[in-house]
Amino acid sequence: MFLHGCAICSRRAFLGGLTASAAAMSLWTPGVMADELTRTPDQTEGPFYPDKLPLDTDNDLLVINDGLTPAVGEISYVSGRILDINGKPIKNAAVEIWQCDANGAYLHSGTTNADKKDKNFQGFGRFTTAASGEYLFRTIKPVPYPGRTPHIHFKIKVKGKDLLNTQLYIKGHPGNEKDGIYSSVRDPKLRAAITADFTPIKESKLGELAAKFDVVLGVTPEA
Repeated sequence: MFLHGCAICSRRAFLGGLTASAAAMSLWTPGVMADELTRTPDQTEGPFYPDKLPLDTDNDLLVINDGLTPAVGEISYVSGRILDINGKPIKNAAVEIWQCDANGAYLHSGTTNADKKDKNFQGFGRFTTAASGEYLFRTIKPVPYPGRTPHIHFKIKVKGKDLLNTQLYIKGHPGNEKDGIYSSVRDPKLRAAITADFTPIKESKLGELAAKFDVVLGVTPEA
């Protein structure tokens, strides 16, 4: 079930209830055939992968460690599965995400507006998949900053090896077509593979959102 109530108090419940949350938020389709899958396009890592990782690198980006103040932004649960090209879930895949805060500042020394950085936003998170290939993050809905449409960066690693860098975009956002990185993907199927609806959670009293993003790798990792 989804987590509601005080965003500060829900951190431990969130981290302790990942399996139930992922199941409630995701509508998996078992037995997907390989010819139905579209490989997730590889996209630039960009210049703002953290040059110094935070002490807290868990999958809840809204609160740092045991902080009492949550980050500013629209609370969003981003979930999905990591699959190989044959549709098989990938176990022990390290899923990393990073994004700018609600003010457009990254967790990076080169961010252009460090003076506006939200000190309560973790900015980076990591999740290791189980046998189901599922991952889950609690973060904020991405926002634009000068030169870019809203997006969340994803990096997928298996056994320490980078297998994919990509970006997740908001479906239908007016800034997408003006974004050089997004618009470089011309195939409609490939575009659909890197966009998702951020849908309001009906039961939420906090205006929380949910987005589903399955990542299909173009290779089958070695066992």
